[in-house]
Order: sequence, then structure tokens, then C-alpha cells
Amino acid sequence: MNVENKLVANKEQIRGFMKEDAGTPVHMVNLLKFKDKAEYEDGRETDLTGQQAYAIYSAEIKGHIEKVGGQIVFEGQVSQLLVGEVEDLWDMIAVVRYPDVQAMVKMTSDPAYSEIAIHRIAGLEGQLNIKTLEGPLTP
Repeated sequence: MNVENKLVANKEQIRGFMKEDAGTPVHMVNLLKFKDKAEYEDGRETDLTGQQAYAIYSAEIKGHIEKVGGQIVFEGQVSQLLVGEVEDLWDMIAVVRYPDVQAMVKMTSDPAYSEIAIHRIAGLEGQLNIKTLEGPLTP
């Protein structure tokens, strides 16, 4: 299994995400890896760590999530790997529940979201963003 942290979805991932919209709630599991030092795309000088830049984004995103009917279900710092092996652990995990795929698309398409997303990009080395659907496994 190859694992690669990224900052944005590719076209194929976006098509699959949109295609599989059943109009039901989704939980997005975010495995986050921070940069040691924040790096802004506009080249601005900063003394912020990646985690501090992401914290600016995190403080603002809650309102955007709630605006589309979503909620942050869980946020926590990764402390230890119990089962399995990876080269490098993620720093933080967040789980966000959206009423459906369209709610997340609406949020990320809002120009106000783009204004705060610069801090997310500046702070993250990469992430895994995993779409999960509610309900038990079906046989």
C-alpha cells in the first residue's frame, strides 16, 4: 500500500467524490501532517509554524462548516500508532460530518472559504482526506 499525503484532490478523485453522492450524510476523516514552518503561496514572511497557520484556518472553518449544516465531530492530536506500520505518523485527526456531498462542495466553492484556505495550504505538508458513509458494513 502506497500512502501519499496531498493538499488537493486530483480531477479523478473529484469526479468520483461527486458521482457517489447518495444525498446522505458523509463523514470526512482528515489525517493531517503539518509543515515545520508555515509557507504561504504569496511569499509572505512568517514566523508561524505549520500547526499555528493551520490553527488560524481551523478557528475560521467551523463557521463555514456550520453554515452548510455540517459539524466537527472530532479533533485530536495523534499520539501513537498501535497497529500497523507507517514511515511517519500524521500530527492530527479531524472528522467532519456534512449532510451530503453537495454541502461540502458548496462550502469549498464559497469565495469566503478560499480566503481562509490559504492558512490550510500554508500549514499542511499534506493530508489524507477520506470520505466515509454512515451505516454498518453490508454483506
